[in-house]
Amino acid sequence: MAPLDWAIVGVYLVGTLAVGLWLSRRASGGIVDFFVGGRALPWWLAGTSMAATTFSVDTPLYVTGVVARRGIAGNWEWWAFALSHLLLIYIFARLWRRAEVVTDAELTEIRYGGRPAAVLRGTRAFLFAVPINCIAIGYVMLAMRKVIEALGLFEGAGAALPGDQRLWIVAALSVFVLVYAGLAGLWGVVATDFFQFALAMVGALLVAGFAIVDVGGVMELKRGLADMGRSDALRMVPRPGSPDLPMGTFLAYLGIQWWAWRRSDGGGEFVQRMSAARTEEDAEKAAWLFNVLHYVVRAWPWILVALVAIVVFPDLEDPEMGYPLLMLRYLPVGALGLVVASFVAAFMSTVSTQINWGASYLVNDLYARFVNPDASQKRLVALGRLASVIIVAFAAVAAFFANDIGTVFRFMIAIGTGPGAVLILRWFWWRVNASAELASMIAGFGIALATYLPVWGGMGFGLRLAITAFGTAAVWIPVMYLTRPESDATLDAFYRRVRPGGSGWNEVRARTGLEPITLLRYDAARTVAATAVLFGGMFAVGGAMLAEPGLALGSTLLLLAGLAGLRALGKRHVTADAD
Repeated sequence: MAPLDWAIVGVYLVGTLAVGLWLSRRASGGIVDFFVGGRALPWWLAGTSMAATTFSVDTPLYVTGVVARRGIAGNWEWWAFALSHLLLIYIFARLWRRAEVVTDAELTEIRYGGRPAAVLRGTRAFLFAVPINCIAIGYVMLAMRKVIEALGLFEGAGAALPGDQRLWIVAALSVFVLVYAGLAGLWGVVATDFFQFALAMVGALLVAGFAIVDVGGVMELKRGLADMGRSDALRMVPRPGSPDLPMGTFLAYLGIQWWAWRRSDGGGEFVQRMSAARTEEDAEKAAWLFNVLHYVVRAWPWILVALVAIVVFPDLEDPEMGYPLLMLRYLPVGALGLVVASFVAAFMSTVSTQINWGASYLVNDLYARFVNPDASQKRLVALGRLASVIIVAFAAVAAFFANDIGTVFRFMIAIGTGPGAVLILRWFWWRVNASAELASMIAGFGIALATYLPVWGGMGFGLRLAITAFGTAAVWIPVMYLTRPESDATLDAFYRRVRPGGSGWNEVRARTGLEPITLLRYDAARTVAATAVLFGGMFAVGGAMLAEPGLALGSTLLLLAGLAGLRALGKRHVTADAD
């Protein structure tokens, strides 16, 4: 890193802190201001923030490792989540905004009643705020540690510090994140997210551009892969019998993972953004923008760099290191500083969101609900800042015990698999109760952990997902029918507040005399059309960048068909509502 590179990184850090200080006054009114921005976020800011949150320093390293080991088709490990994210656009975004919650855990005592609902809320808040959230932050810190190691940014200065030298700078960055996230709350997070996302995309494009030019263009890259016997790395779906990505695992991604995971109805920090949007329409637009940015715009620069890394570093012991090593190999002075700043931006974007989100559980769903319901808003905001410090401390510990980003990512998917079906059904079927959701959450967590015991040996990931998903169903379905349904008063209050569609609420609808605000069958049809738009757009971009005209043309036709379907269904939907 030359002085100019360090200057660029320094300007970014100072600018970020200035934004946090400027917005600090907007976070002091209470927990609604601190955790959901006073429900005043415009759609473009909420959507970009959602995309920035899922774009961290770990993601380009993770994609590089996945492509090196499994080819482009390996990205279905995260592409499959698009199916649940598409449900967010037309089905769940408006429902979450209508619920007006601070956290998704808060919904449990709106949808359910009595002691089981309280136990569910507390259990869910603790699991998501502490173990799951801290592991997630920990592997983002692990990625930052790998970048620091590859770039040699801490050599010399770190020699005078005890312990793991590479984590000292990560700890320093985390403290910096705490300052601006703690001061400005959600507004500080999303405002800086906007600039962080733009900077991170510029950095990704710079690395991809320099790498492709150096290897002689896309056609030379493809020839290089063919000469190495790695032509299969260019496949969008795995070849039957491929040892890199077993067909069973691929089918589990498409057939199980997206509906069985713990965020099948949005969940987590996405709910925070939906709840913070100005209106229901803004929440829907934000979900659309997130999907486009996340799947269509930013995936392919990473994939191109990953393919170059296979050719340039064929024998790399840790394939995830290929991305930062290519940065060092190709980027000139100035450009390197910009890309390093983009990595810092990506790191801070995700960590600040995870900190704010985790603290919202500890304050809103544990302290304010069970410890001190009469606490003042000023006290709750102060505790939110204290909770942020606690979360970062636990996450730093988690970072010491991880080595491979992809392995940790798959572990996070596994322990979050199981409750997804219940989370979807609770919106559309009155019979789902708190006991069923609690059973699904605990069973899914326990079964997933059990599959990692030595007795299971080298179980494939697809089989692990199937055992966890269907094993969980074998627990929560009997529990639901063996326990009492929610009271009519609880169900009626929830329906009046959210007014979801679907025949599962017919009895409640008859009691309340209220029709649903949206029609579920049309929203489902629009989701199918949106699926064609999203995947058509994603593979059209990929086909164009990889010089695959057949793929680009076919995907473009799929995109146009989806757009035509949305246009037709949109008009029909308006007519149906008017009737």
